[in-house]
Amino acid sequence: MKTLKKLLKETEKKKVAIGHFNVAETSQLKAIFEVAKDLGVPVIIGTSEGEAGFLGRKQAVALVKSLREEYKFPIFLNSDHTKSFEEIKKAVATGYDAILFDGGTLPLAENIKQTKKVVQYVKSKNPKILVEGELGNIGSGSIIRKELPKGAAIKPEDLTKPEDAAWFVKETGVDMLAPAVGNLHGMFKDAPEPRLDIERIRAIRKAAGVPLVLHGGSGNTDEDFLAAIDAGVSIIHISTELRVAWRNGLEQELKENPEEIAPYRLLAKSVLDVKEAVKTRLKLFNKK
Repeated sequence: MKTLKKLLKETEKKKVAIGHFNVAETSQLKAIFEVAKDLGVPVIIGTSEGEAGFLGRKQAVALVKSLREEYKFPIFLNSDHTKSFEEIKKAVATGYDAILFDGGTLPLAENIKQTKKVVQYVKSKNPKILVEGELGNIGSGSIIRKELPKGAAIKPEDLTKPEDAAWFVKETGVDMLAPAVGNLHGMFKDAPEPRLDIERIRAIRKAAGVPLVLHGGSGNTDEDFLAAIDAGVSIIHISTELRVAWRNGLEQELKENPEEIAPYRLLAKSVLDVKEAVKTRLKLFNKK
């Protein structure tokens, strides 16, 4: 089976992107995997520190690896937005395929220092694990927003600069880079997402020389997604959209069947709604 590193090289040649979806429990994982398998496209599962704490790191690894081995399918697990070095160690020890160290809110020099430390540690333990660095503040939390998150980079002068990206990658040795290019975590309740700076993405990819990861994809336009992929984005993160679909499905099921108590029946509509959301995104990301 192809490694994630090999697949990333292929995505760039094909001008497609791998979908990355966060989970906190198994009904979400079931929905994501079944869609990816039906479409025949690779997929990355993510767990934030909070999600990993709820689901369990060992359990997340066991679930994803069991699906990969049983179905011989390219499904991978990423430790998403890992800020604690202790959590980095846990992700390495339990067998994650990739790790994002999130130093995006740190000053550039400190971000480089801390990210380099993480890369050296991870590679010393398992050189096959891919390490991603984050450069720029895009807010935090897969939530419905009423306003811009404090400190988020949205003005052109605050977005990731190609020269900083090149320096960051050279000094840290990361395998992937998550820049701030107009993307934000979460979704706005009554307003469109800011447009992505496509030419900046293109310039950063050229300067950095490593695959780019677009975080905070929920709410962005199809046009921006396709342009971003063409400009050099290889992985796109979607989380808030799935959380909304999961909750809406559960609320509808509870309303229509108020006496039902079987969890697998109550979650059936959530699984269907999450599958629809995932299918829409994976088809778009793999459009050629």
